Amino acid sequence: MLKTLLRGMRPVPALLIVLGVLLTAALGVWQYQRAQMRLARQAQIEHAERAPVITLDARARALGDVENRRVRVTGRFLRNRVVYLDNRPRNELPGFYVVMALQVASERVVLINRGWLPRDLRDRTAIMPYSTPEGDVTIEGIAQPDPSRAFELGRGGSAAGMPIRQNLDVAEYARETSLPLQPFVIMQTNDTGDHLLRDWPAPASGADRNYGYMAQWFGMSLILALLGLRLAYRRGRQLALAGDNLTRT
Repeated sequence: MLKTLLRGMRPVPALLIVLGVLLTAALGVWQYQRAQMRLARQAQIEHAERAPVITLDARARALGDVENRRVRVTGRFLRNRVVYLDNRPRNELPGFYVVMALQVASERVVLINRGWLPRDLRDRTAIMPYSTPEGDVTIEGIAQPDPSRAFELGRGGSAAGMPIRQNLDVAEYARETSLPLQPFVIMQTNDTGDHLLRDWPAPASGADRNYGYMAQWFGMSLILALLGLRLAYRRGRQLALAGDNLTRT
C-alpha cells in the first residue's frame, strides 16, 4: 500500500496538499491557544472578584490595581453628569445603561454604571423616570475599564455633549467635562432604591467560539490529508494496473 501511495504522488499536487494540511493544522493550534488564553483571563477575573473588597477614597487609583475587583465607595451623585448608553437590550427589550458621576471628594470623581433603564418605545430620547439618592450614598460594585461597548459605525453616536450615546470612553469623558475621574467605571451591584435593574450577565470567556473554530480547522486539515492520500492511492493503482498490462503485452 505504501508503495502504491508513493507511486501515485505527483510533486506539485503533493506539495500543495502538504502545505494546506500544515496551514489548517497551524490555524487549529492557534485557535486552541486563543481559547486557553481566554480561559486563563476568565480565571483571573473570577479570582479578582473573590478577593477582598477595596474601599476607594480620594486617592487616584490605577486601573490595574482595581480592575475586576469588588470595590466600595461613598460619595454624592452629580445629577448633571449622566450619560445614557443606548442599545443595551435586556430580555429583548430596548434600554439604556445609566452612567453617572459620583463625587467622592472635592478632588476625585468616579463613574458609576448604575444599572439598566427601559427605553420609551415611542420616543427614544424620552428618559423614563428613575430616582437618584440625595446626599452621600455608598456604592458597591465591580471596577471595569469601561461601561461596556456596543457596536458602532464611526463615532457620531458617541459625540461629546450628547446625553444619549452608544459608548463612553472614560479618558475622553474626563477631558470633555474636566472632571478628575478615576480611570475606571464601577458596575454597581448593591441596591440603592432607584428602580434600576442590575442583574448583570456573567462575563463569558468566549473560549467556546475558539474551540468551534479549532474543530473546523482541524477537520479541514484531516479532510485535506485523507483526500490527498486517496487521490495518490487511486493514481498509484492506475499506474500499477497500466504497468501490469504493458508487461502482459
